[in-house]
Amino acid sequence: MPQTLIDRIPARIKSKLGSRTAVCLLNGADVFSALRHEKMILMACNPRIRHVIPGIMKAAEELDAVIAFELTRTEGGIDGGYTGQTPELFFETVAEYAERCRFSKPFIIHGDHTTVLSTDPAEIERARALIATQLSAGYTSFAIDASFTPLADNIAITADLARAVVAEGYGLEVELGEVKPAGVTSNLTTVAETEEFLTGLAGRGIHPQLLAIDNGSKRGNYLDGEMVRIDLERTRQIHETATRHGLSGLVQHGITGTPLRIVGKLVDYGIRKGNIGTLWQNVAHAGLPLDLMDAMRRWAKENGKDIKFATSPFKAEIDAIPEENARQILDMAYREAKEFLLAFHARGSATRLVQHLKESPCA
Repeated sequence: MPQTLIDRIPARIKSKLGSRTAVCLLNGADVFSALRHEKMILMACNPRIRHVIPGIMKAAEELDAVIAFELTRTEGGIDGGYTGQTPELFFETVAEYAERCRFSKPFIIHGDHTTVLSTDPAEIERARALIATQLSAGYTSFAIDASFTPLADNIAITADLARAVVAEGYGLEVELGEVKPAGVTSNLTTVAETEEFLTGLAGRGIHPQLLAIDNGSKRGNYLDGEMVRIDLERTRQIHETATRHGLSGLVQHGITGTPLRIVGKLVDYGIRKGNIGTLWQNVAHAGLPLDLMDAMRRWAKENGKDIKFATSPFKAEIDAIPEENARQILDMAYREAKEFLLAFHARGSATRLVQHLKESPCA
């Protein structure tokens, strides 16, 4: 590992990984800052099922790409969420695979969608507790999402919760405009909202590196016949506003189901981080033993829930699948990750990151 990267690994992370580790878990702030000088998209992966992780790492290693691993509050909260992965377990899982796979490329562990659904003080304190737990676990980057609340409240709540992240000097992503699930009409983020939001945060001393918006994409799997309608021109206008406020770029949610020809265009409109979640679940499900998938489907039907909620109840069985199935998932995840990294223009980004860090002082 280049000395530049060793010097950039946060002290808390070094203490957790051990002094002799080759795992290159960086501060999200460093990675996000480098994105300002790049025309690429950081591939951020939500591995709801652990078996996809080594395939993603294999692709990133081969293509010399910097990547991110992340879980949302619902996927991996303090109680483990619907994947059964607490922040501590998620950190340990990613770090263990990095050691086992001899993964040498830089990456971050990101707390995605730390959501605040209302102005209820208890709701805000739940989010604060999650951030504290993620910080302790070893996360190096955080996304605060109060976009469900009115704009003024979003500004106040985001600024309040972000102070713990800023105090640590870690990467910060904020959200303006909640991406809707498949089948639900989008409410596109506007340039005026962006200006007011970022000005309001700056007035409270909060200067994020990334901004997530609603530009028409969808969360989850697109419905049969549903069109992909991403407003690229609106995305470009918002990116121009964000960069005037010093941000590195925008975040694209809802990439699962988006054709690669469209994904590749996003980089030209200011997208600098692309979140991919449901795709990895689909990959894992395709490789799980058939009897296990049948049991998970029965559970979901009997409980009236989406199949993703079966992940936690069946976690022990999922983690213990035969090696043959785990290898099949690895191979599929590798192929998917390689395609996305190439579409994201991320080949060689790890080496370029080292150069950017050499040119900027350590925090």
